Amino acid sequence: MAKLGTVASINQTGAAIRLPNFCNLGVMLRSLLLVNLLLVAAAVIRAPGVDGIWFEFLLYAAFGEPMLVLILVTLCAARRFLHALGYVGALAALAVFELSIGWLFYEAAGSLLLDRRPLTYGQVMFLVFFVTAVTIAYFDLRARALSPAIAEARIQALQARIRPHFLYNSINAVLSLIRSEPRRAERALEDLADLFRVLMADNRTLAPIANEVELARKYLELESLRLGDRLKVTWRTDTMPADALVPPLVLQPLVENAVYHGIEPMDSGGEIEIDVGLVAGQLVMELKNPFPGGGRHSAGNRMAIVNIRERLQLHFDAEASMKSEVKDGYYRVTIRIPYITEPG
Repeated sequence: MAKLGTVASINQTGAAIRLPNFCNLGVMLRSLLLVNLLLVAAAVIRAPGVDGIWFEFLLYAAFGEPMLVLILVTLCAARRFLHALGYVGALAALAVFELSIGWLFYEAAGSLLLDRRPLTYGQVMFLVFFVTAVTIAYFDLRARALSPAIAEARIQALQARIRPHFLYNSINAVLSLIRSEPRRAERALEDLADLFRVLMADNRTLAPIANEVELARKYLELESLRLGDRLKVTWRTDTMPADALVPPLVLQPLVENAVYHGIEPMDSGGEIEIDVGLVAGQLVMELKNPFPGGGRHSAGNRMAIVNIRERLQLHFDAEASMKSEVKDGYYRVTIRIPYITEPG
């Protein structure tokens, strides 16, 4: 089972080390694509003519592809060990490993290609180190492009959007209950305090899905004070793994959008359906609400969707997906992420 570390800022690996998470399918595919592009470039440079490019590429690929796959599998298996070494130590260990594997593959290639060794061992290892350096630099630049500072600023922007109108509405709802139902008003204030304690916390690390569900429940309970019978909610969490780790504020903004765009515009209200469960080794979150149309406050809805999608990409790359659709008068959002349970 995949495991992810926790840190003070968001990054794709989930750990302070800048090496990418080579257990991630997206990282593996990007590595394969990048290395093959570099092999094509090397073949173009080395080939005596256009007709020889394909042959040169096949020679490099026959050597490089198995070596690359072995390196990726080893890096995935040794990820915890490499993280414990720190970034520089991990690079040093990777260099030693590549020197050893490169020598074995070079000797094997020499026994198979007795009539021709296209490169010396020194040239081969220079190529290996160059490809490794370019690959790691690419992932480092990509992480900076999806920079934690940008992502965290967007989280703060999302939180700022949540607070003003919701706080105003909730306080008004509580004030209306103070005299008629003081106990209910007290519980509502406690829920409000818990909700904003989470919203103002450091929300850059992964959190258990159970916490996200509880946060969304508190939000909906507060909204029910204002909307009453107009707001109906159906939860399906029987198969939910409570210990699954997810990006914080991944469910509550979707619930808020469902209330704001789906329930409020309808005089008769409507029902929000929320399914959270484990399906084929993935944590699946699905939210469905009425869609009256008209594009009311669509910019805020898009902002929340884009924000969540970017954070899913930061944490899980290609292993996570988010799909939204409007069908038969309903708006549906489905999120799929890997089931991980432990920081590592």
